[in-house]
Amino acid sequence: MNAPVSRFVDQKPLSSAKLISEQYARDGYVFPIDAFPFDQAGYYRRKLEELEARGEGHRLGNKGQLNFAHVLFRFAYEIVTSAAVLDPVEAVLGPDILLWGSTFFIKEPQTPSYVSWHQDLRYWGLEDSAEVSAWLAISPVTEANGCMRFVPGSHKFDILPHNDSFDDANFLTRGQEAQFDEAAAEKVLVELAPGQMSLHHGKLLHASGPNVSDDRRIGFTMNFIRPSARQVVASKDFAMLVRGEDRYGNFELIPAPDADLSETALAWHARILAAQNETLYDGVEDAVR
Repeated sequence: MNAPVSRFVDQKPLSSAKLISEQYARDGYVFPIDAFPFDQAGYYRRKLEELEARGEGHRLGNKGQLNFAHVLFRFAYEIVTSAAVLDPVEAVLGPDILLWGSTFFIKEPQTPSYVSWHQDLRYWGLEDSAEVSAWLAISPVTEANGCMRFVPGSHKFDILPHNDSFDDANFLTRGQEAQFDEAAAEKVLVELAPGQMSLHHGKLLHASGPNVSDDRRIGFTMNFIRPSARQVVASKDFAMLVRGEDRYGNFELIPAPDADLSETALAWHARILAAQNETLYDGVEDAVR
């Protein structure tokens, strides 16, 4: 029998930088954080769905994901550079912040797509683990439509062995699955209202189930790092300076998109996707990519 799942549906949103920092250090995650009003989240959903149609025919990501949206879409760039997102991130990382990646994870209604239990930092190729992922709900995010689940405190584990399943229904690039005693682990459901956000550590065990509801589940994840981080797997890597200064020069800095899906933005996107796939698929034969 699985361990009980903890629910925090009545948990009050956190706003204090001190409380965010303390809970993140203790648990490896923080939620819910009120980032944007409900109506603004609705606006972002409309913009996304309009631009999804325009982007057809271009390779915008891996396995149904929409990767590096902040490079392609002006509204996504607006999100990742907003104080609503960066103030909580600064509470964890400090004043100098790079954005390493962003992804829209969209689960269509009544579909089997899921995310297996994994630790992000197993596959990112980053030497420095000073990072935080912010996950913004664009639609309502519930257990029924496949919200994330966390194992509290698992960011204090070492990087665990992972097996690659290459399951087509798994959103992850390799279908990677962390090896641990899932049945014995406490689990927290990360249910969020549109406009709310969670933060989680790259070593935190997390997963999400399928969407058995009648609406899309839309989440936008943003991966932030300190400029001191360094890529040690890929031959080249990219990031966007979103707050403070970069005194290290370990990443080629990405400009803001000049327009939605412009030729310049698409060219940057192709370079970044190729470079980061060198890391994500490290050790995988080309034939199975």
